[in-house]
Amino acid sequence: MSWGGPTFVIAIIALSIGGWMFTTWIRAKHGYPIENEWGGTVHRTDPDADRKIKLLADDNAKLASQIGRLEERIAVLERIATETNGQAAQLADQIDRLR
Repeated sequence: MSWGGPTFVIAIIALSIGGWMFTTWIRAKHGYPIENEWGGTVHRTDPDADRKIKLLADDNAKLASQIGRLEERIAVLERIATETNGQAAQLADQIDRLR
């Protein structure tokens, strides 16, 4: 094989393309961003990401409403505990209304 012949040039081009393909495969396998043909990066996307975000948002709304209800109950309990002129019957009635 001559060093200046077309076979050598084709071998260099093939090795370059093979190396590029190998590094791209390794980067994609391990989740690193991949460069596109214009020099920008392409990140791996999760096909279930939108569904996961919706489930987390629903769960967050549910927990926020539960916290609101618990804060209301705590406020009533604090009011009951700090009342100085409350009678036992009123206290029992208010506790029963909380249930």
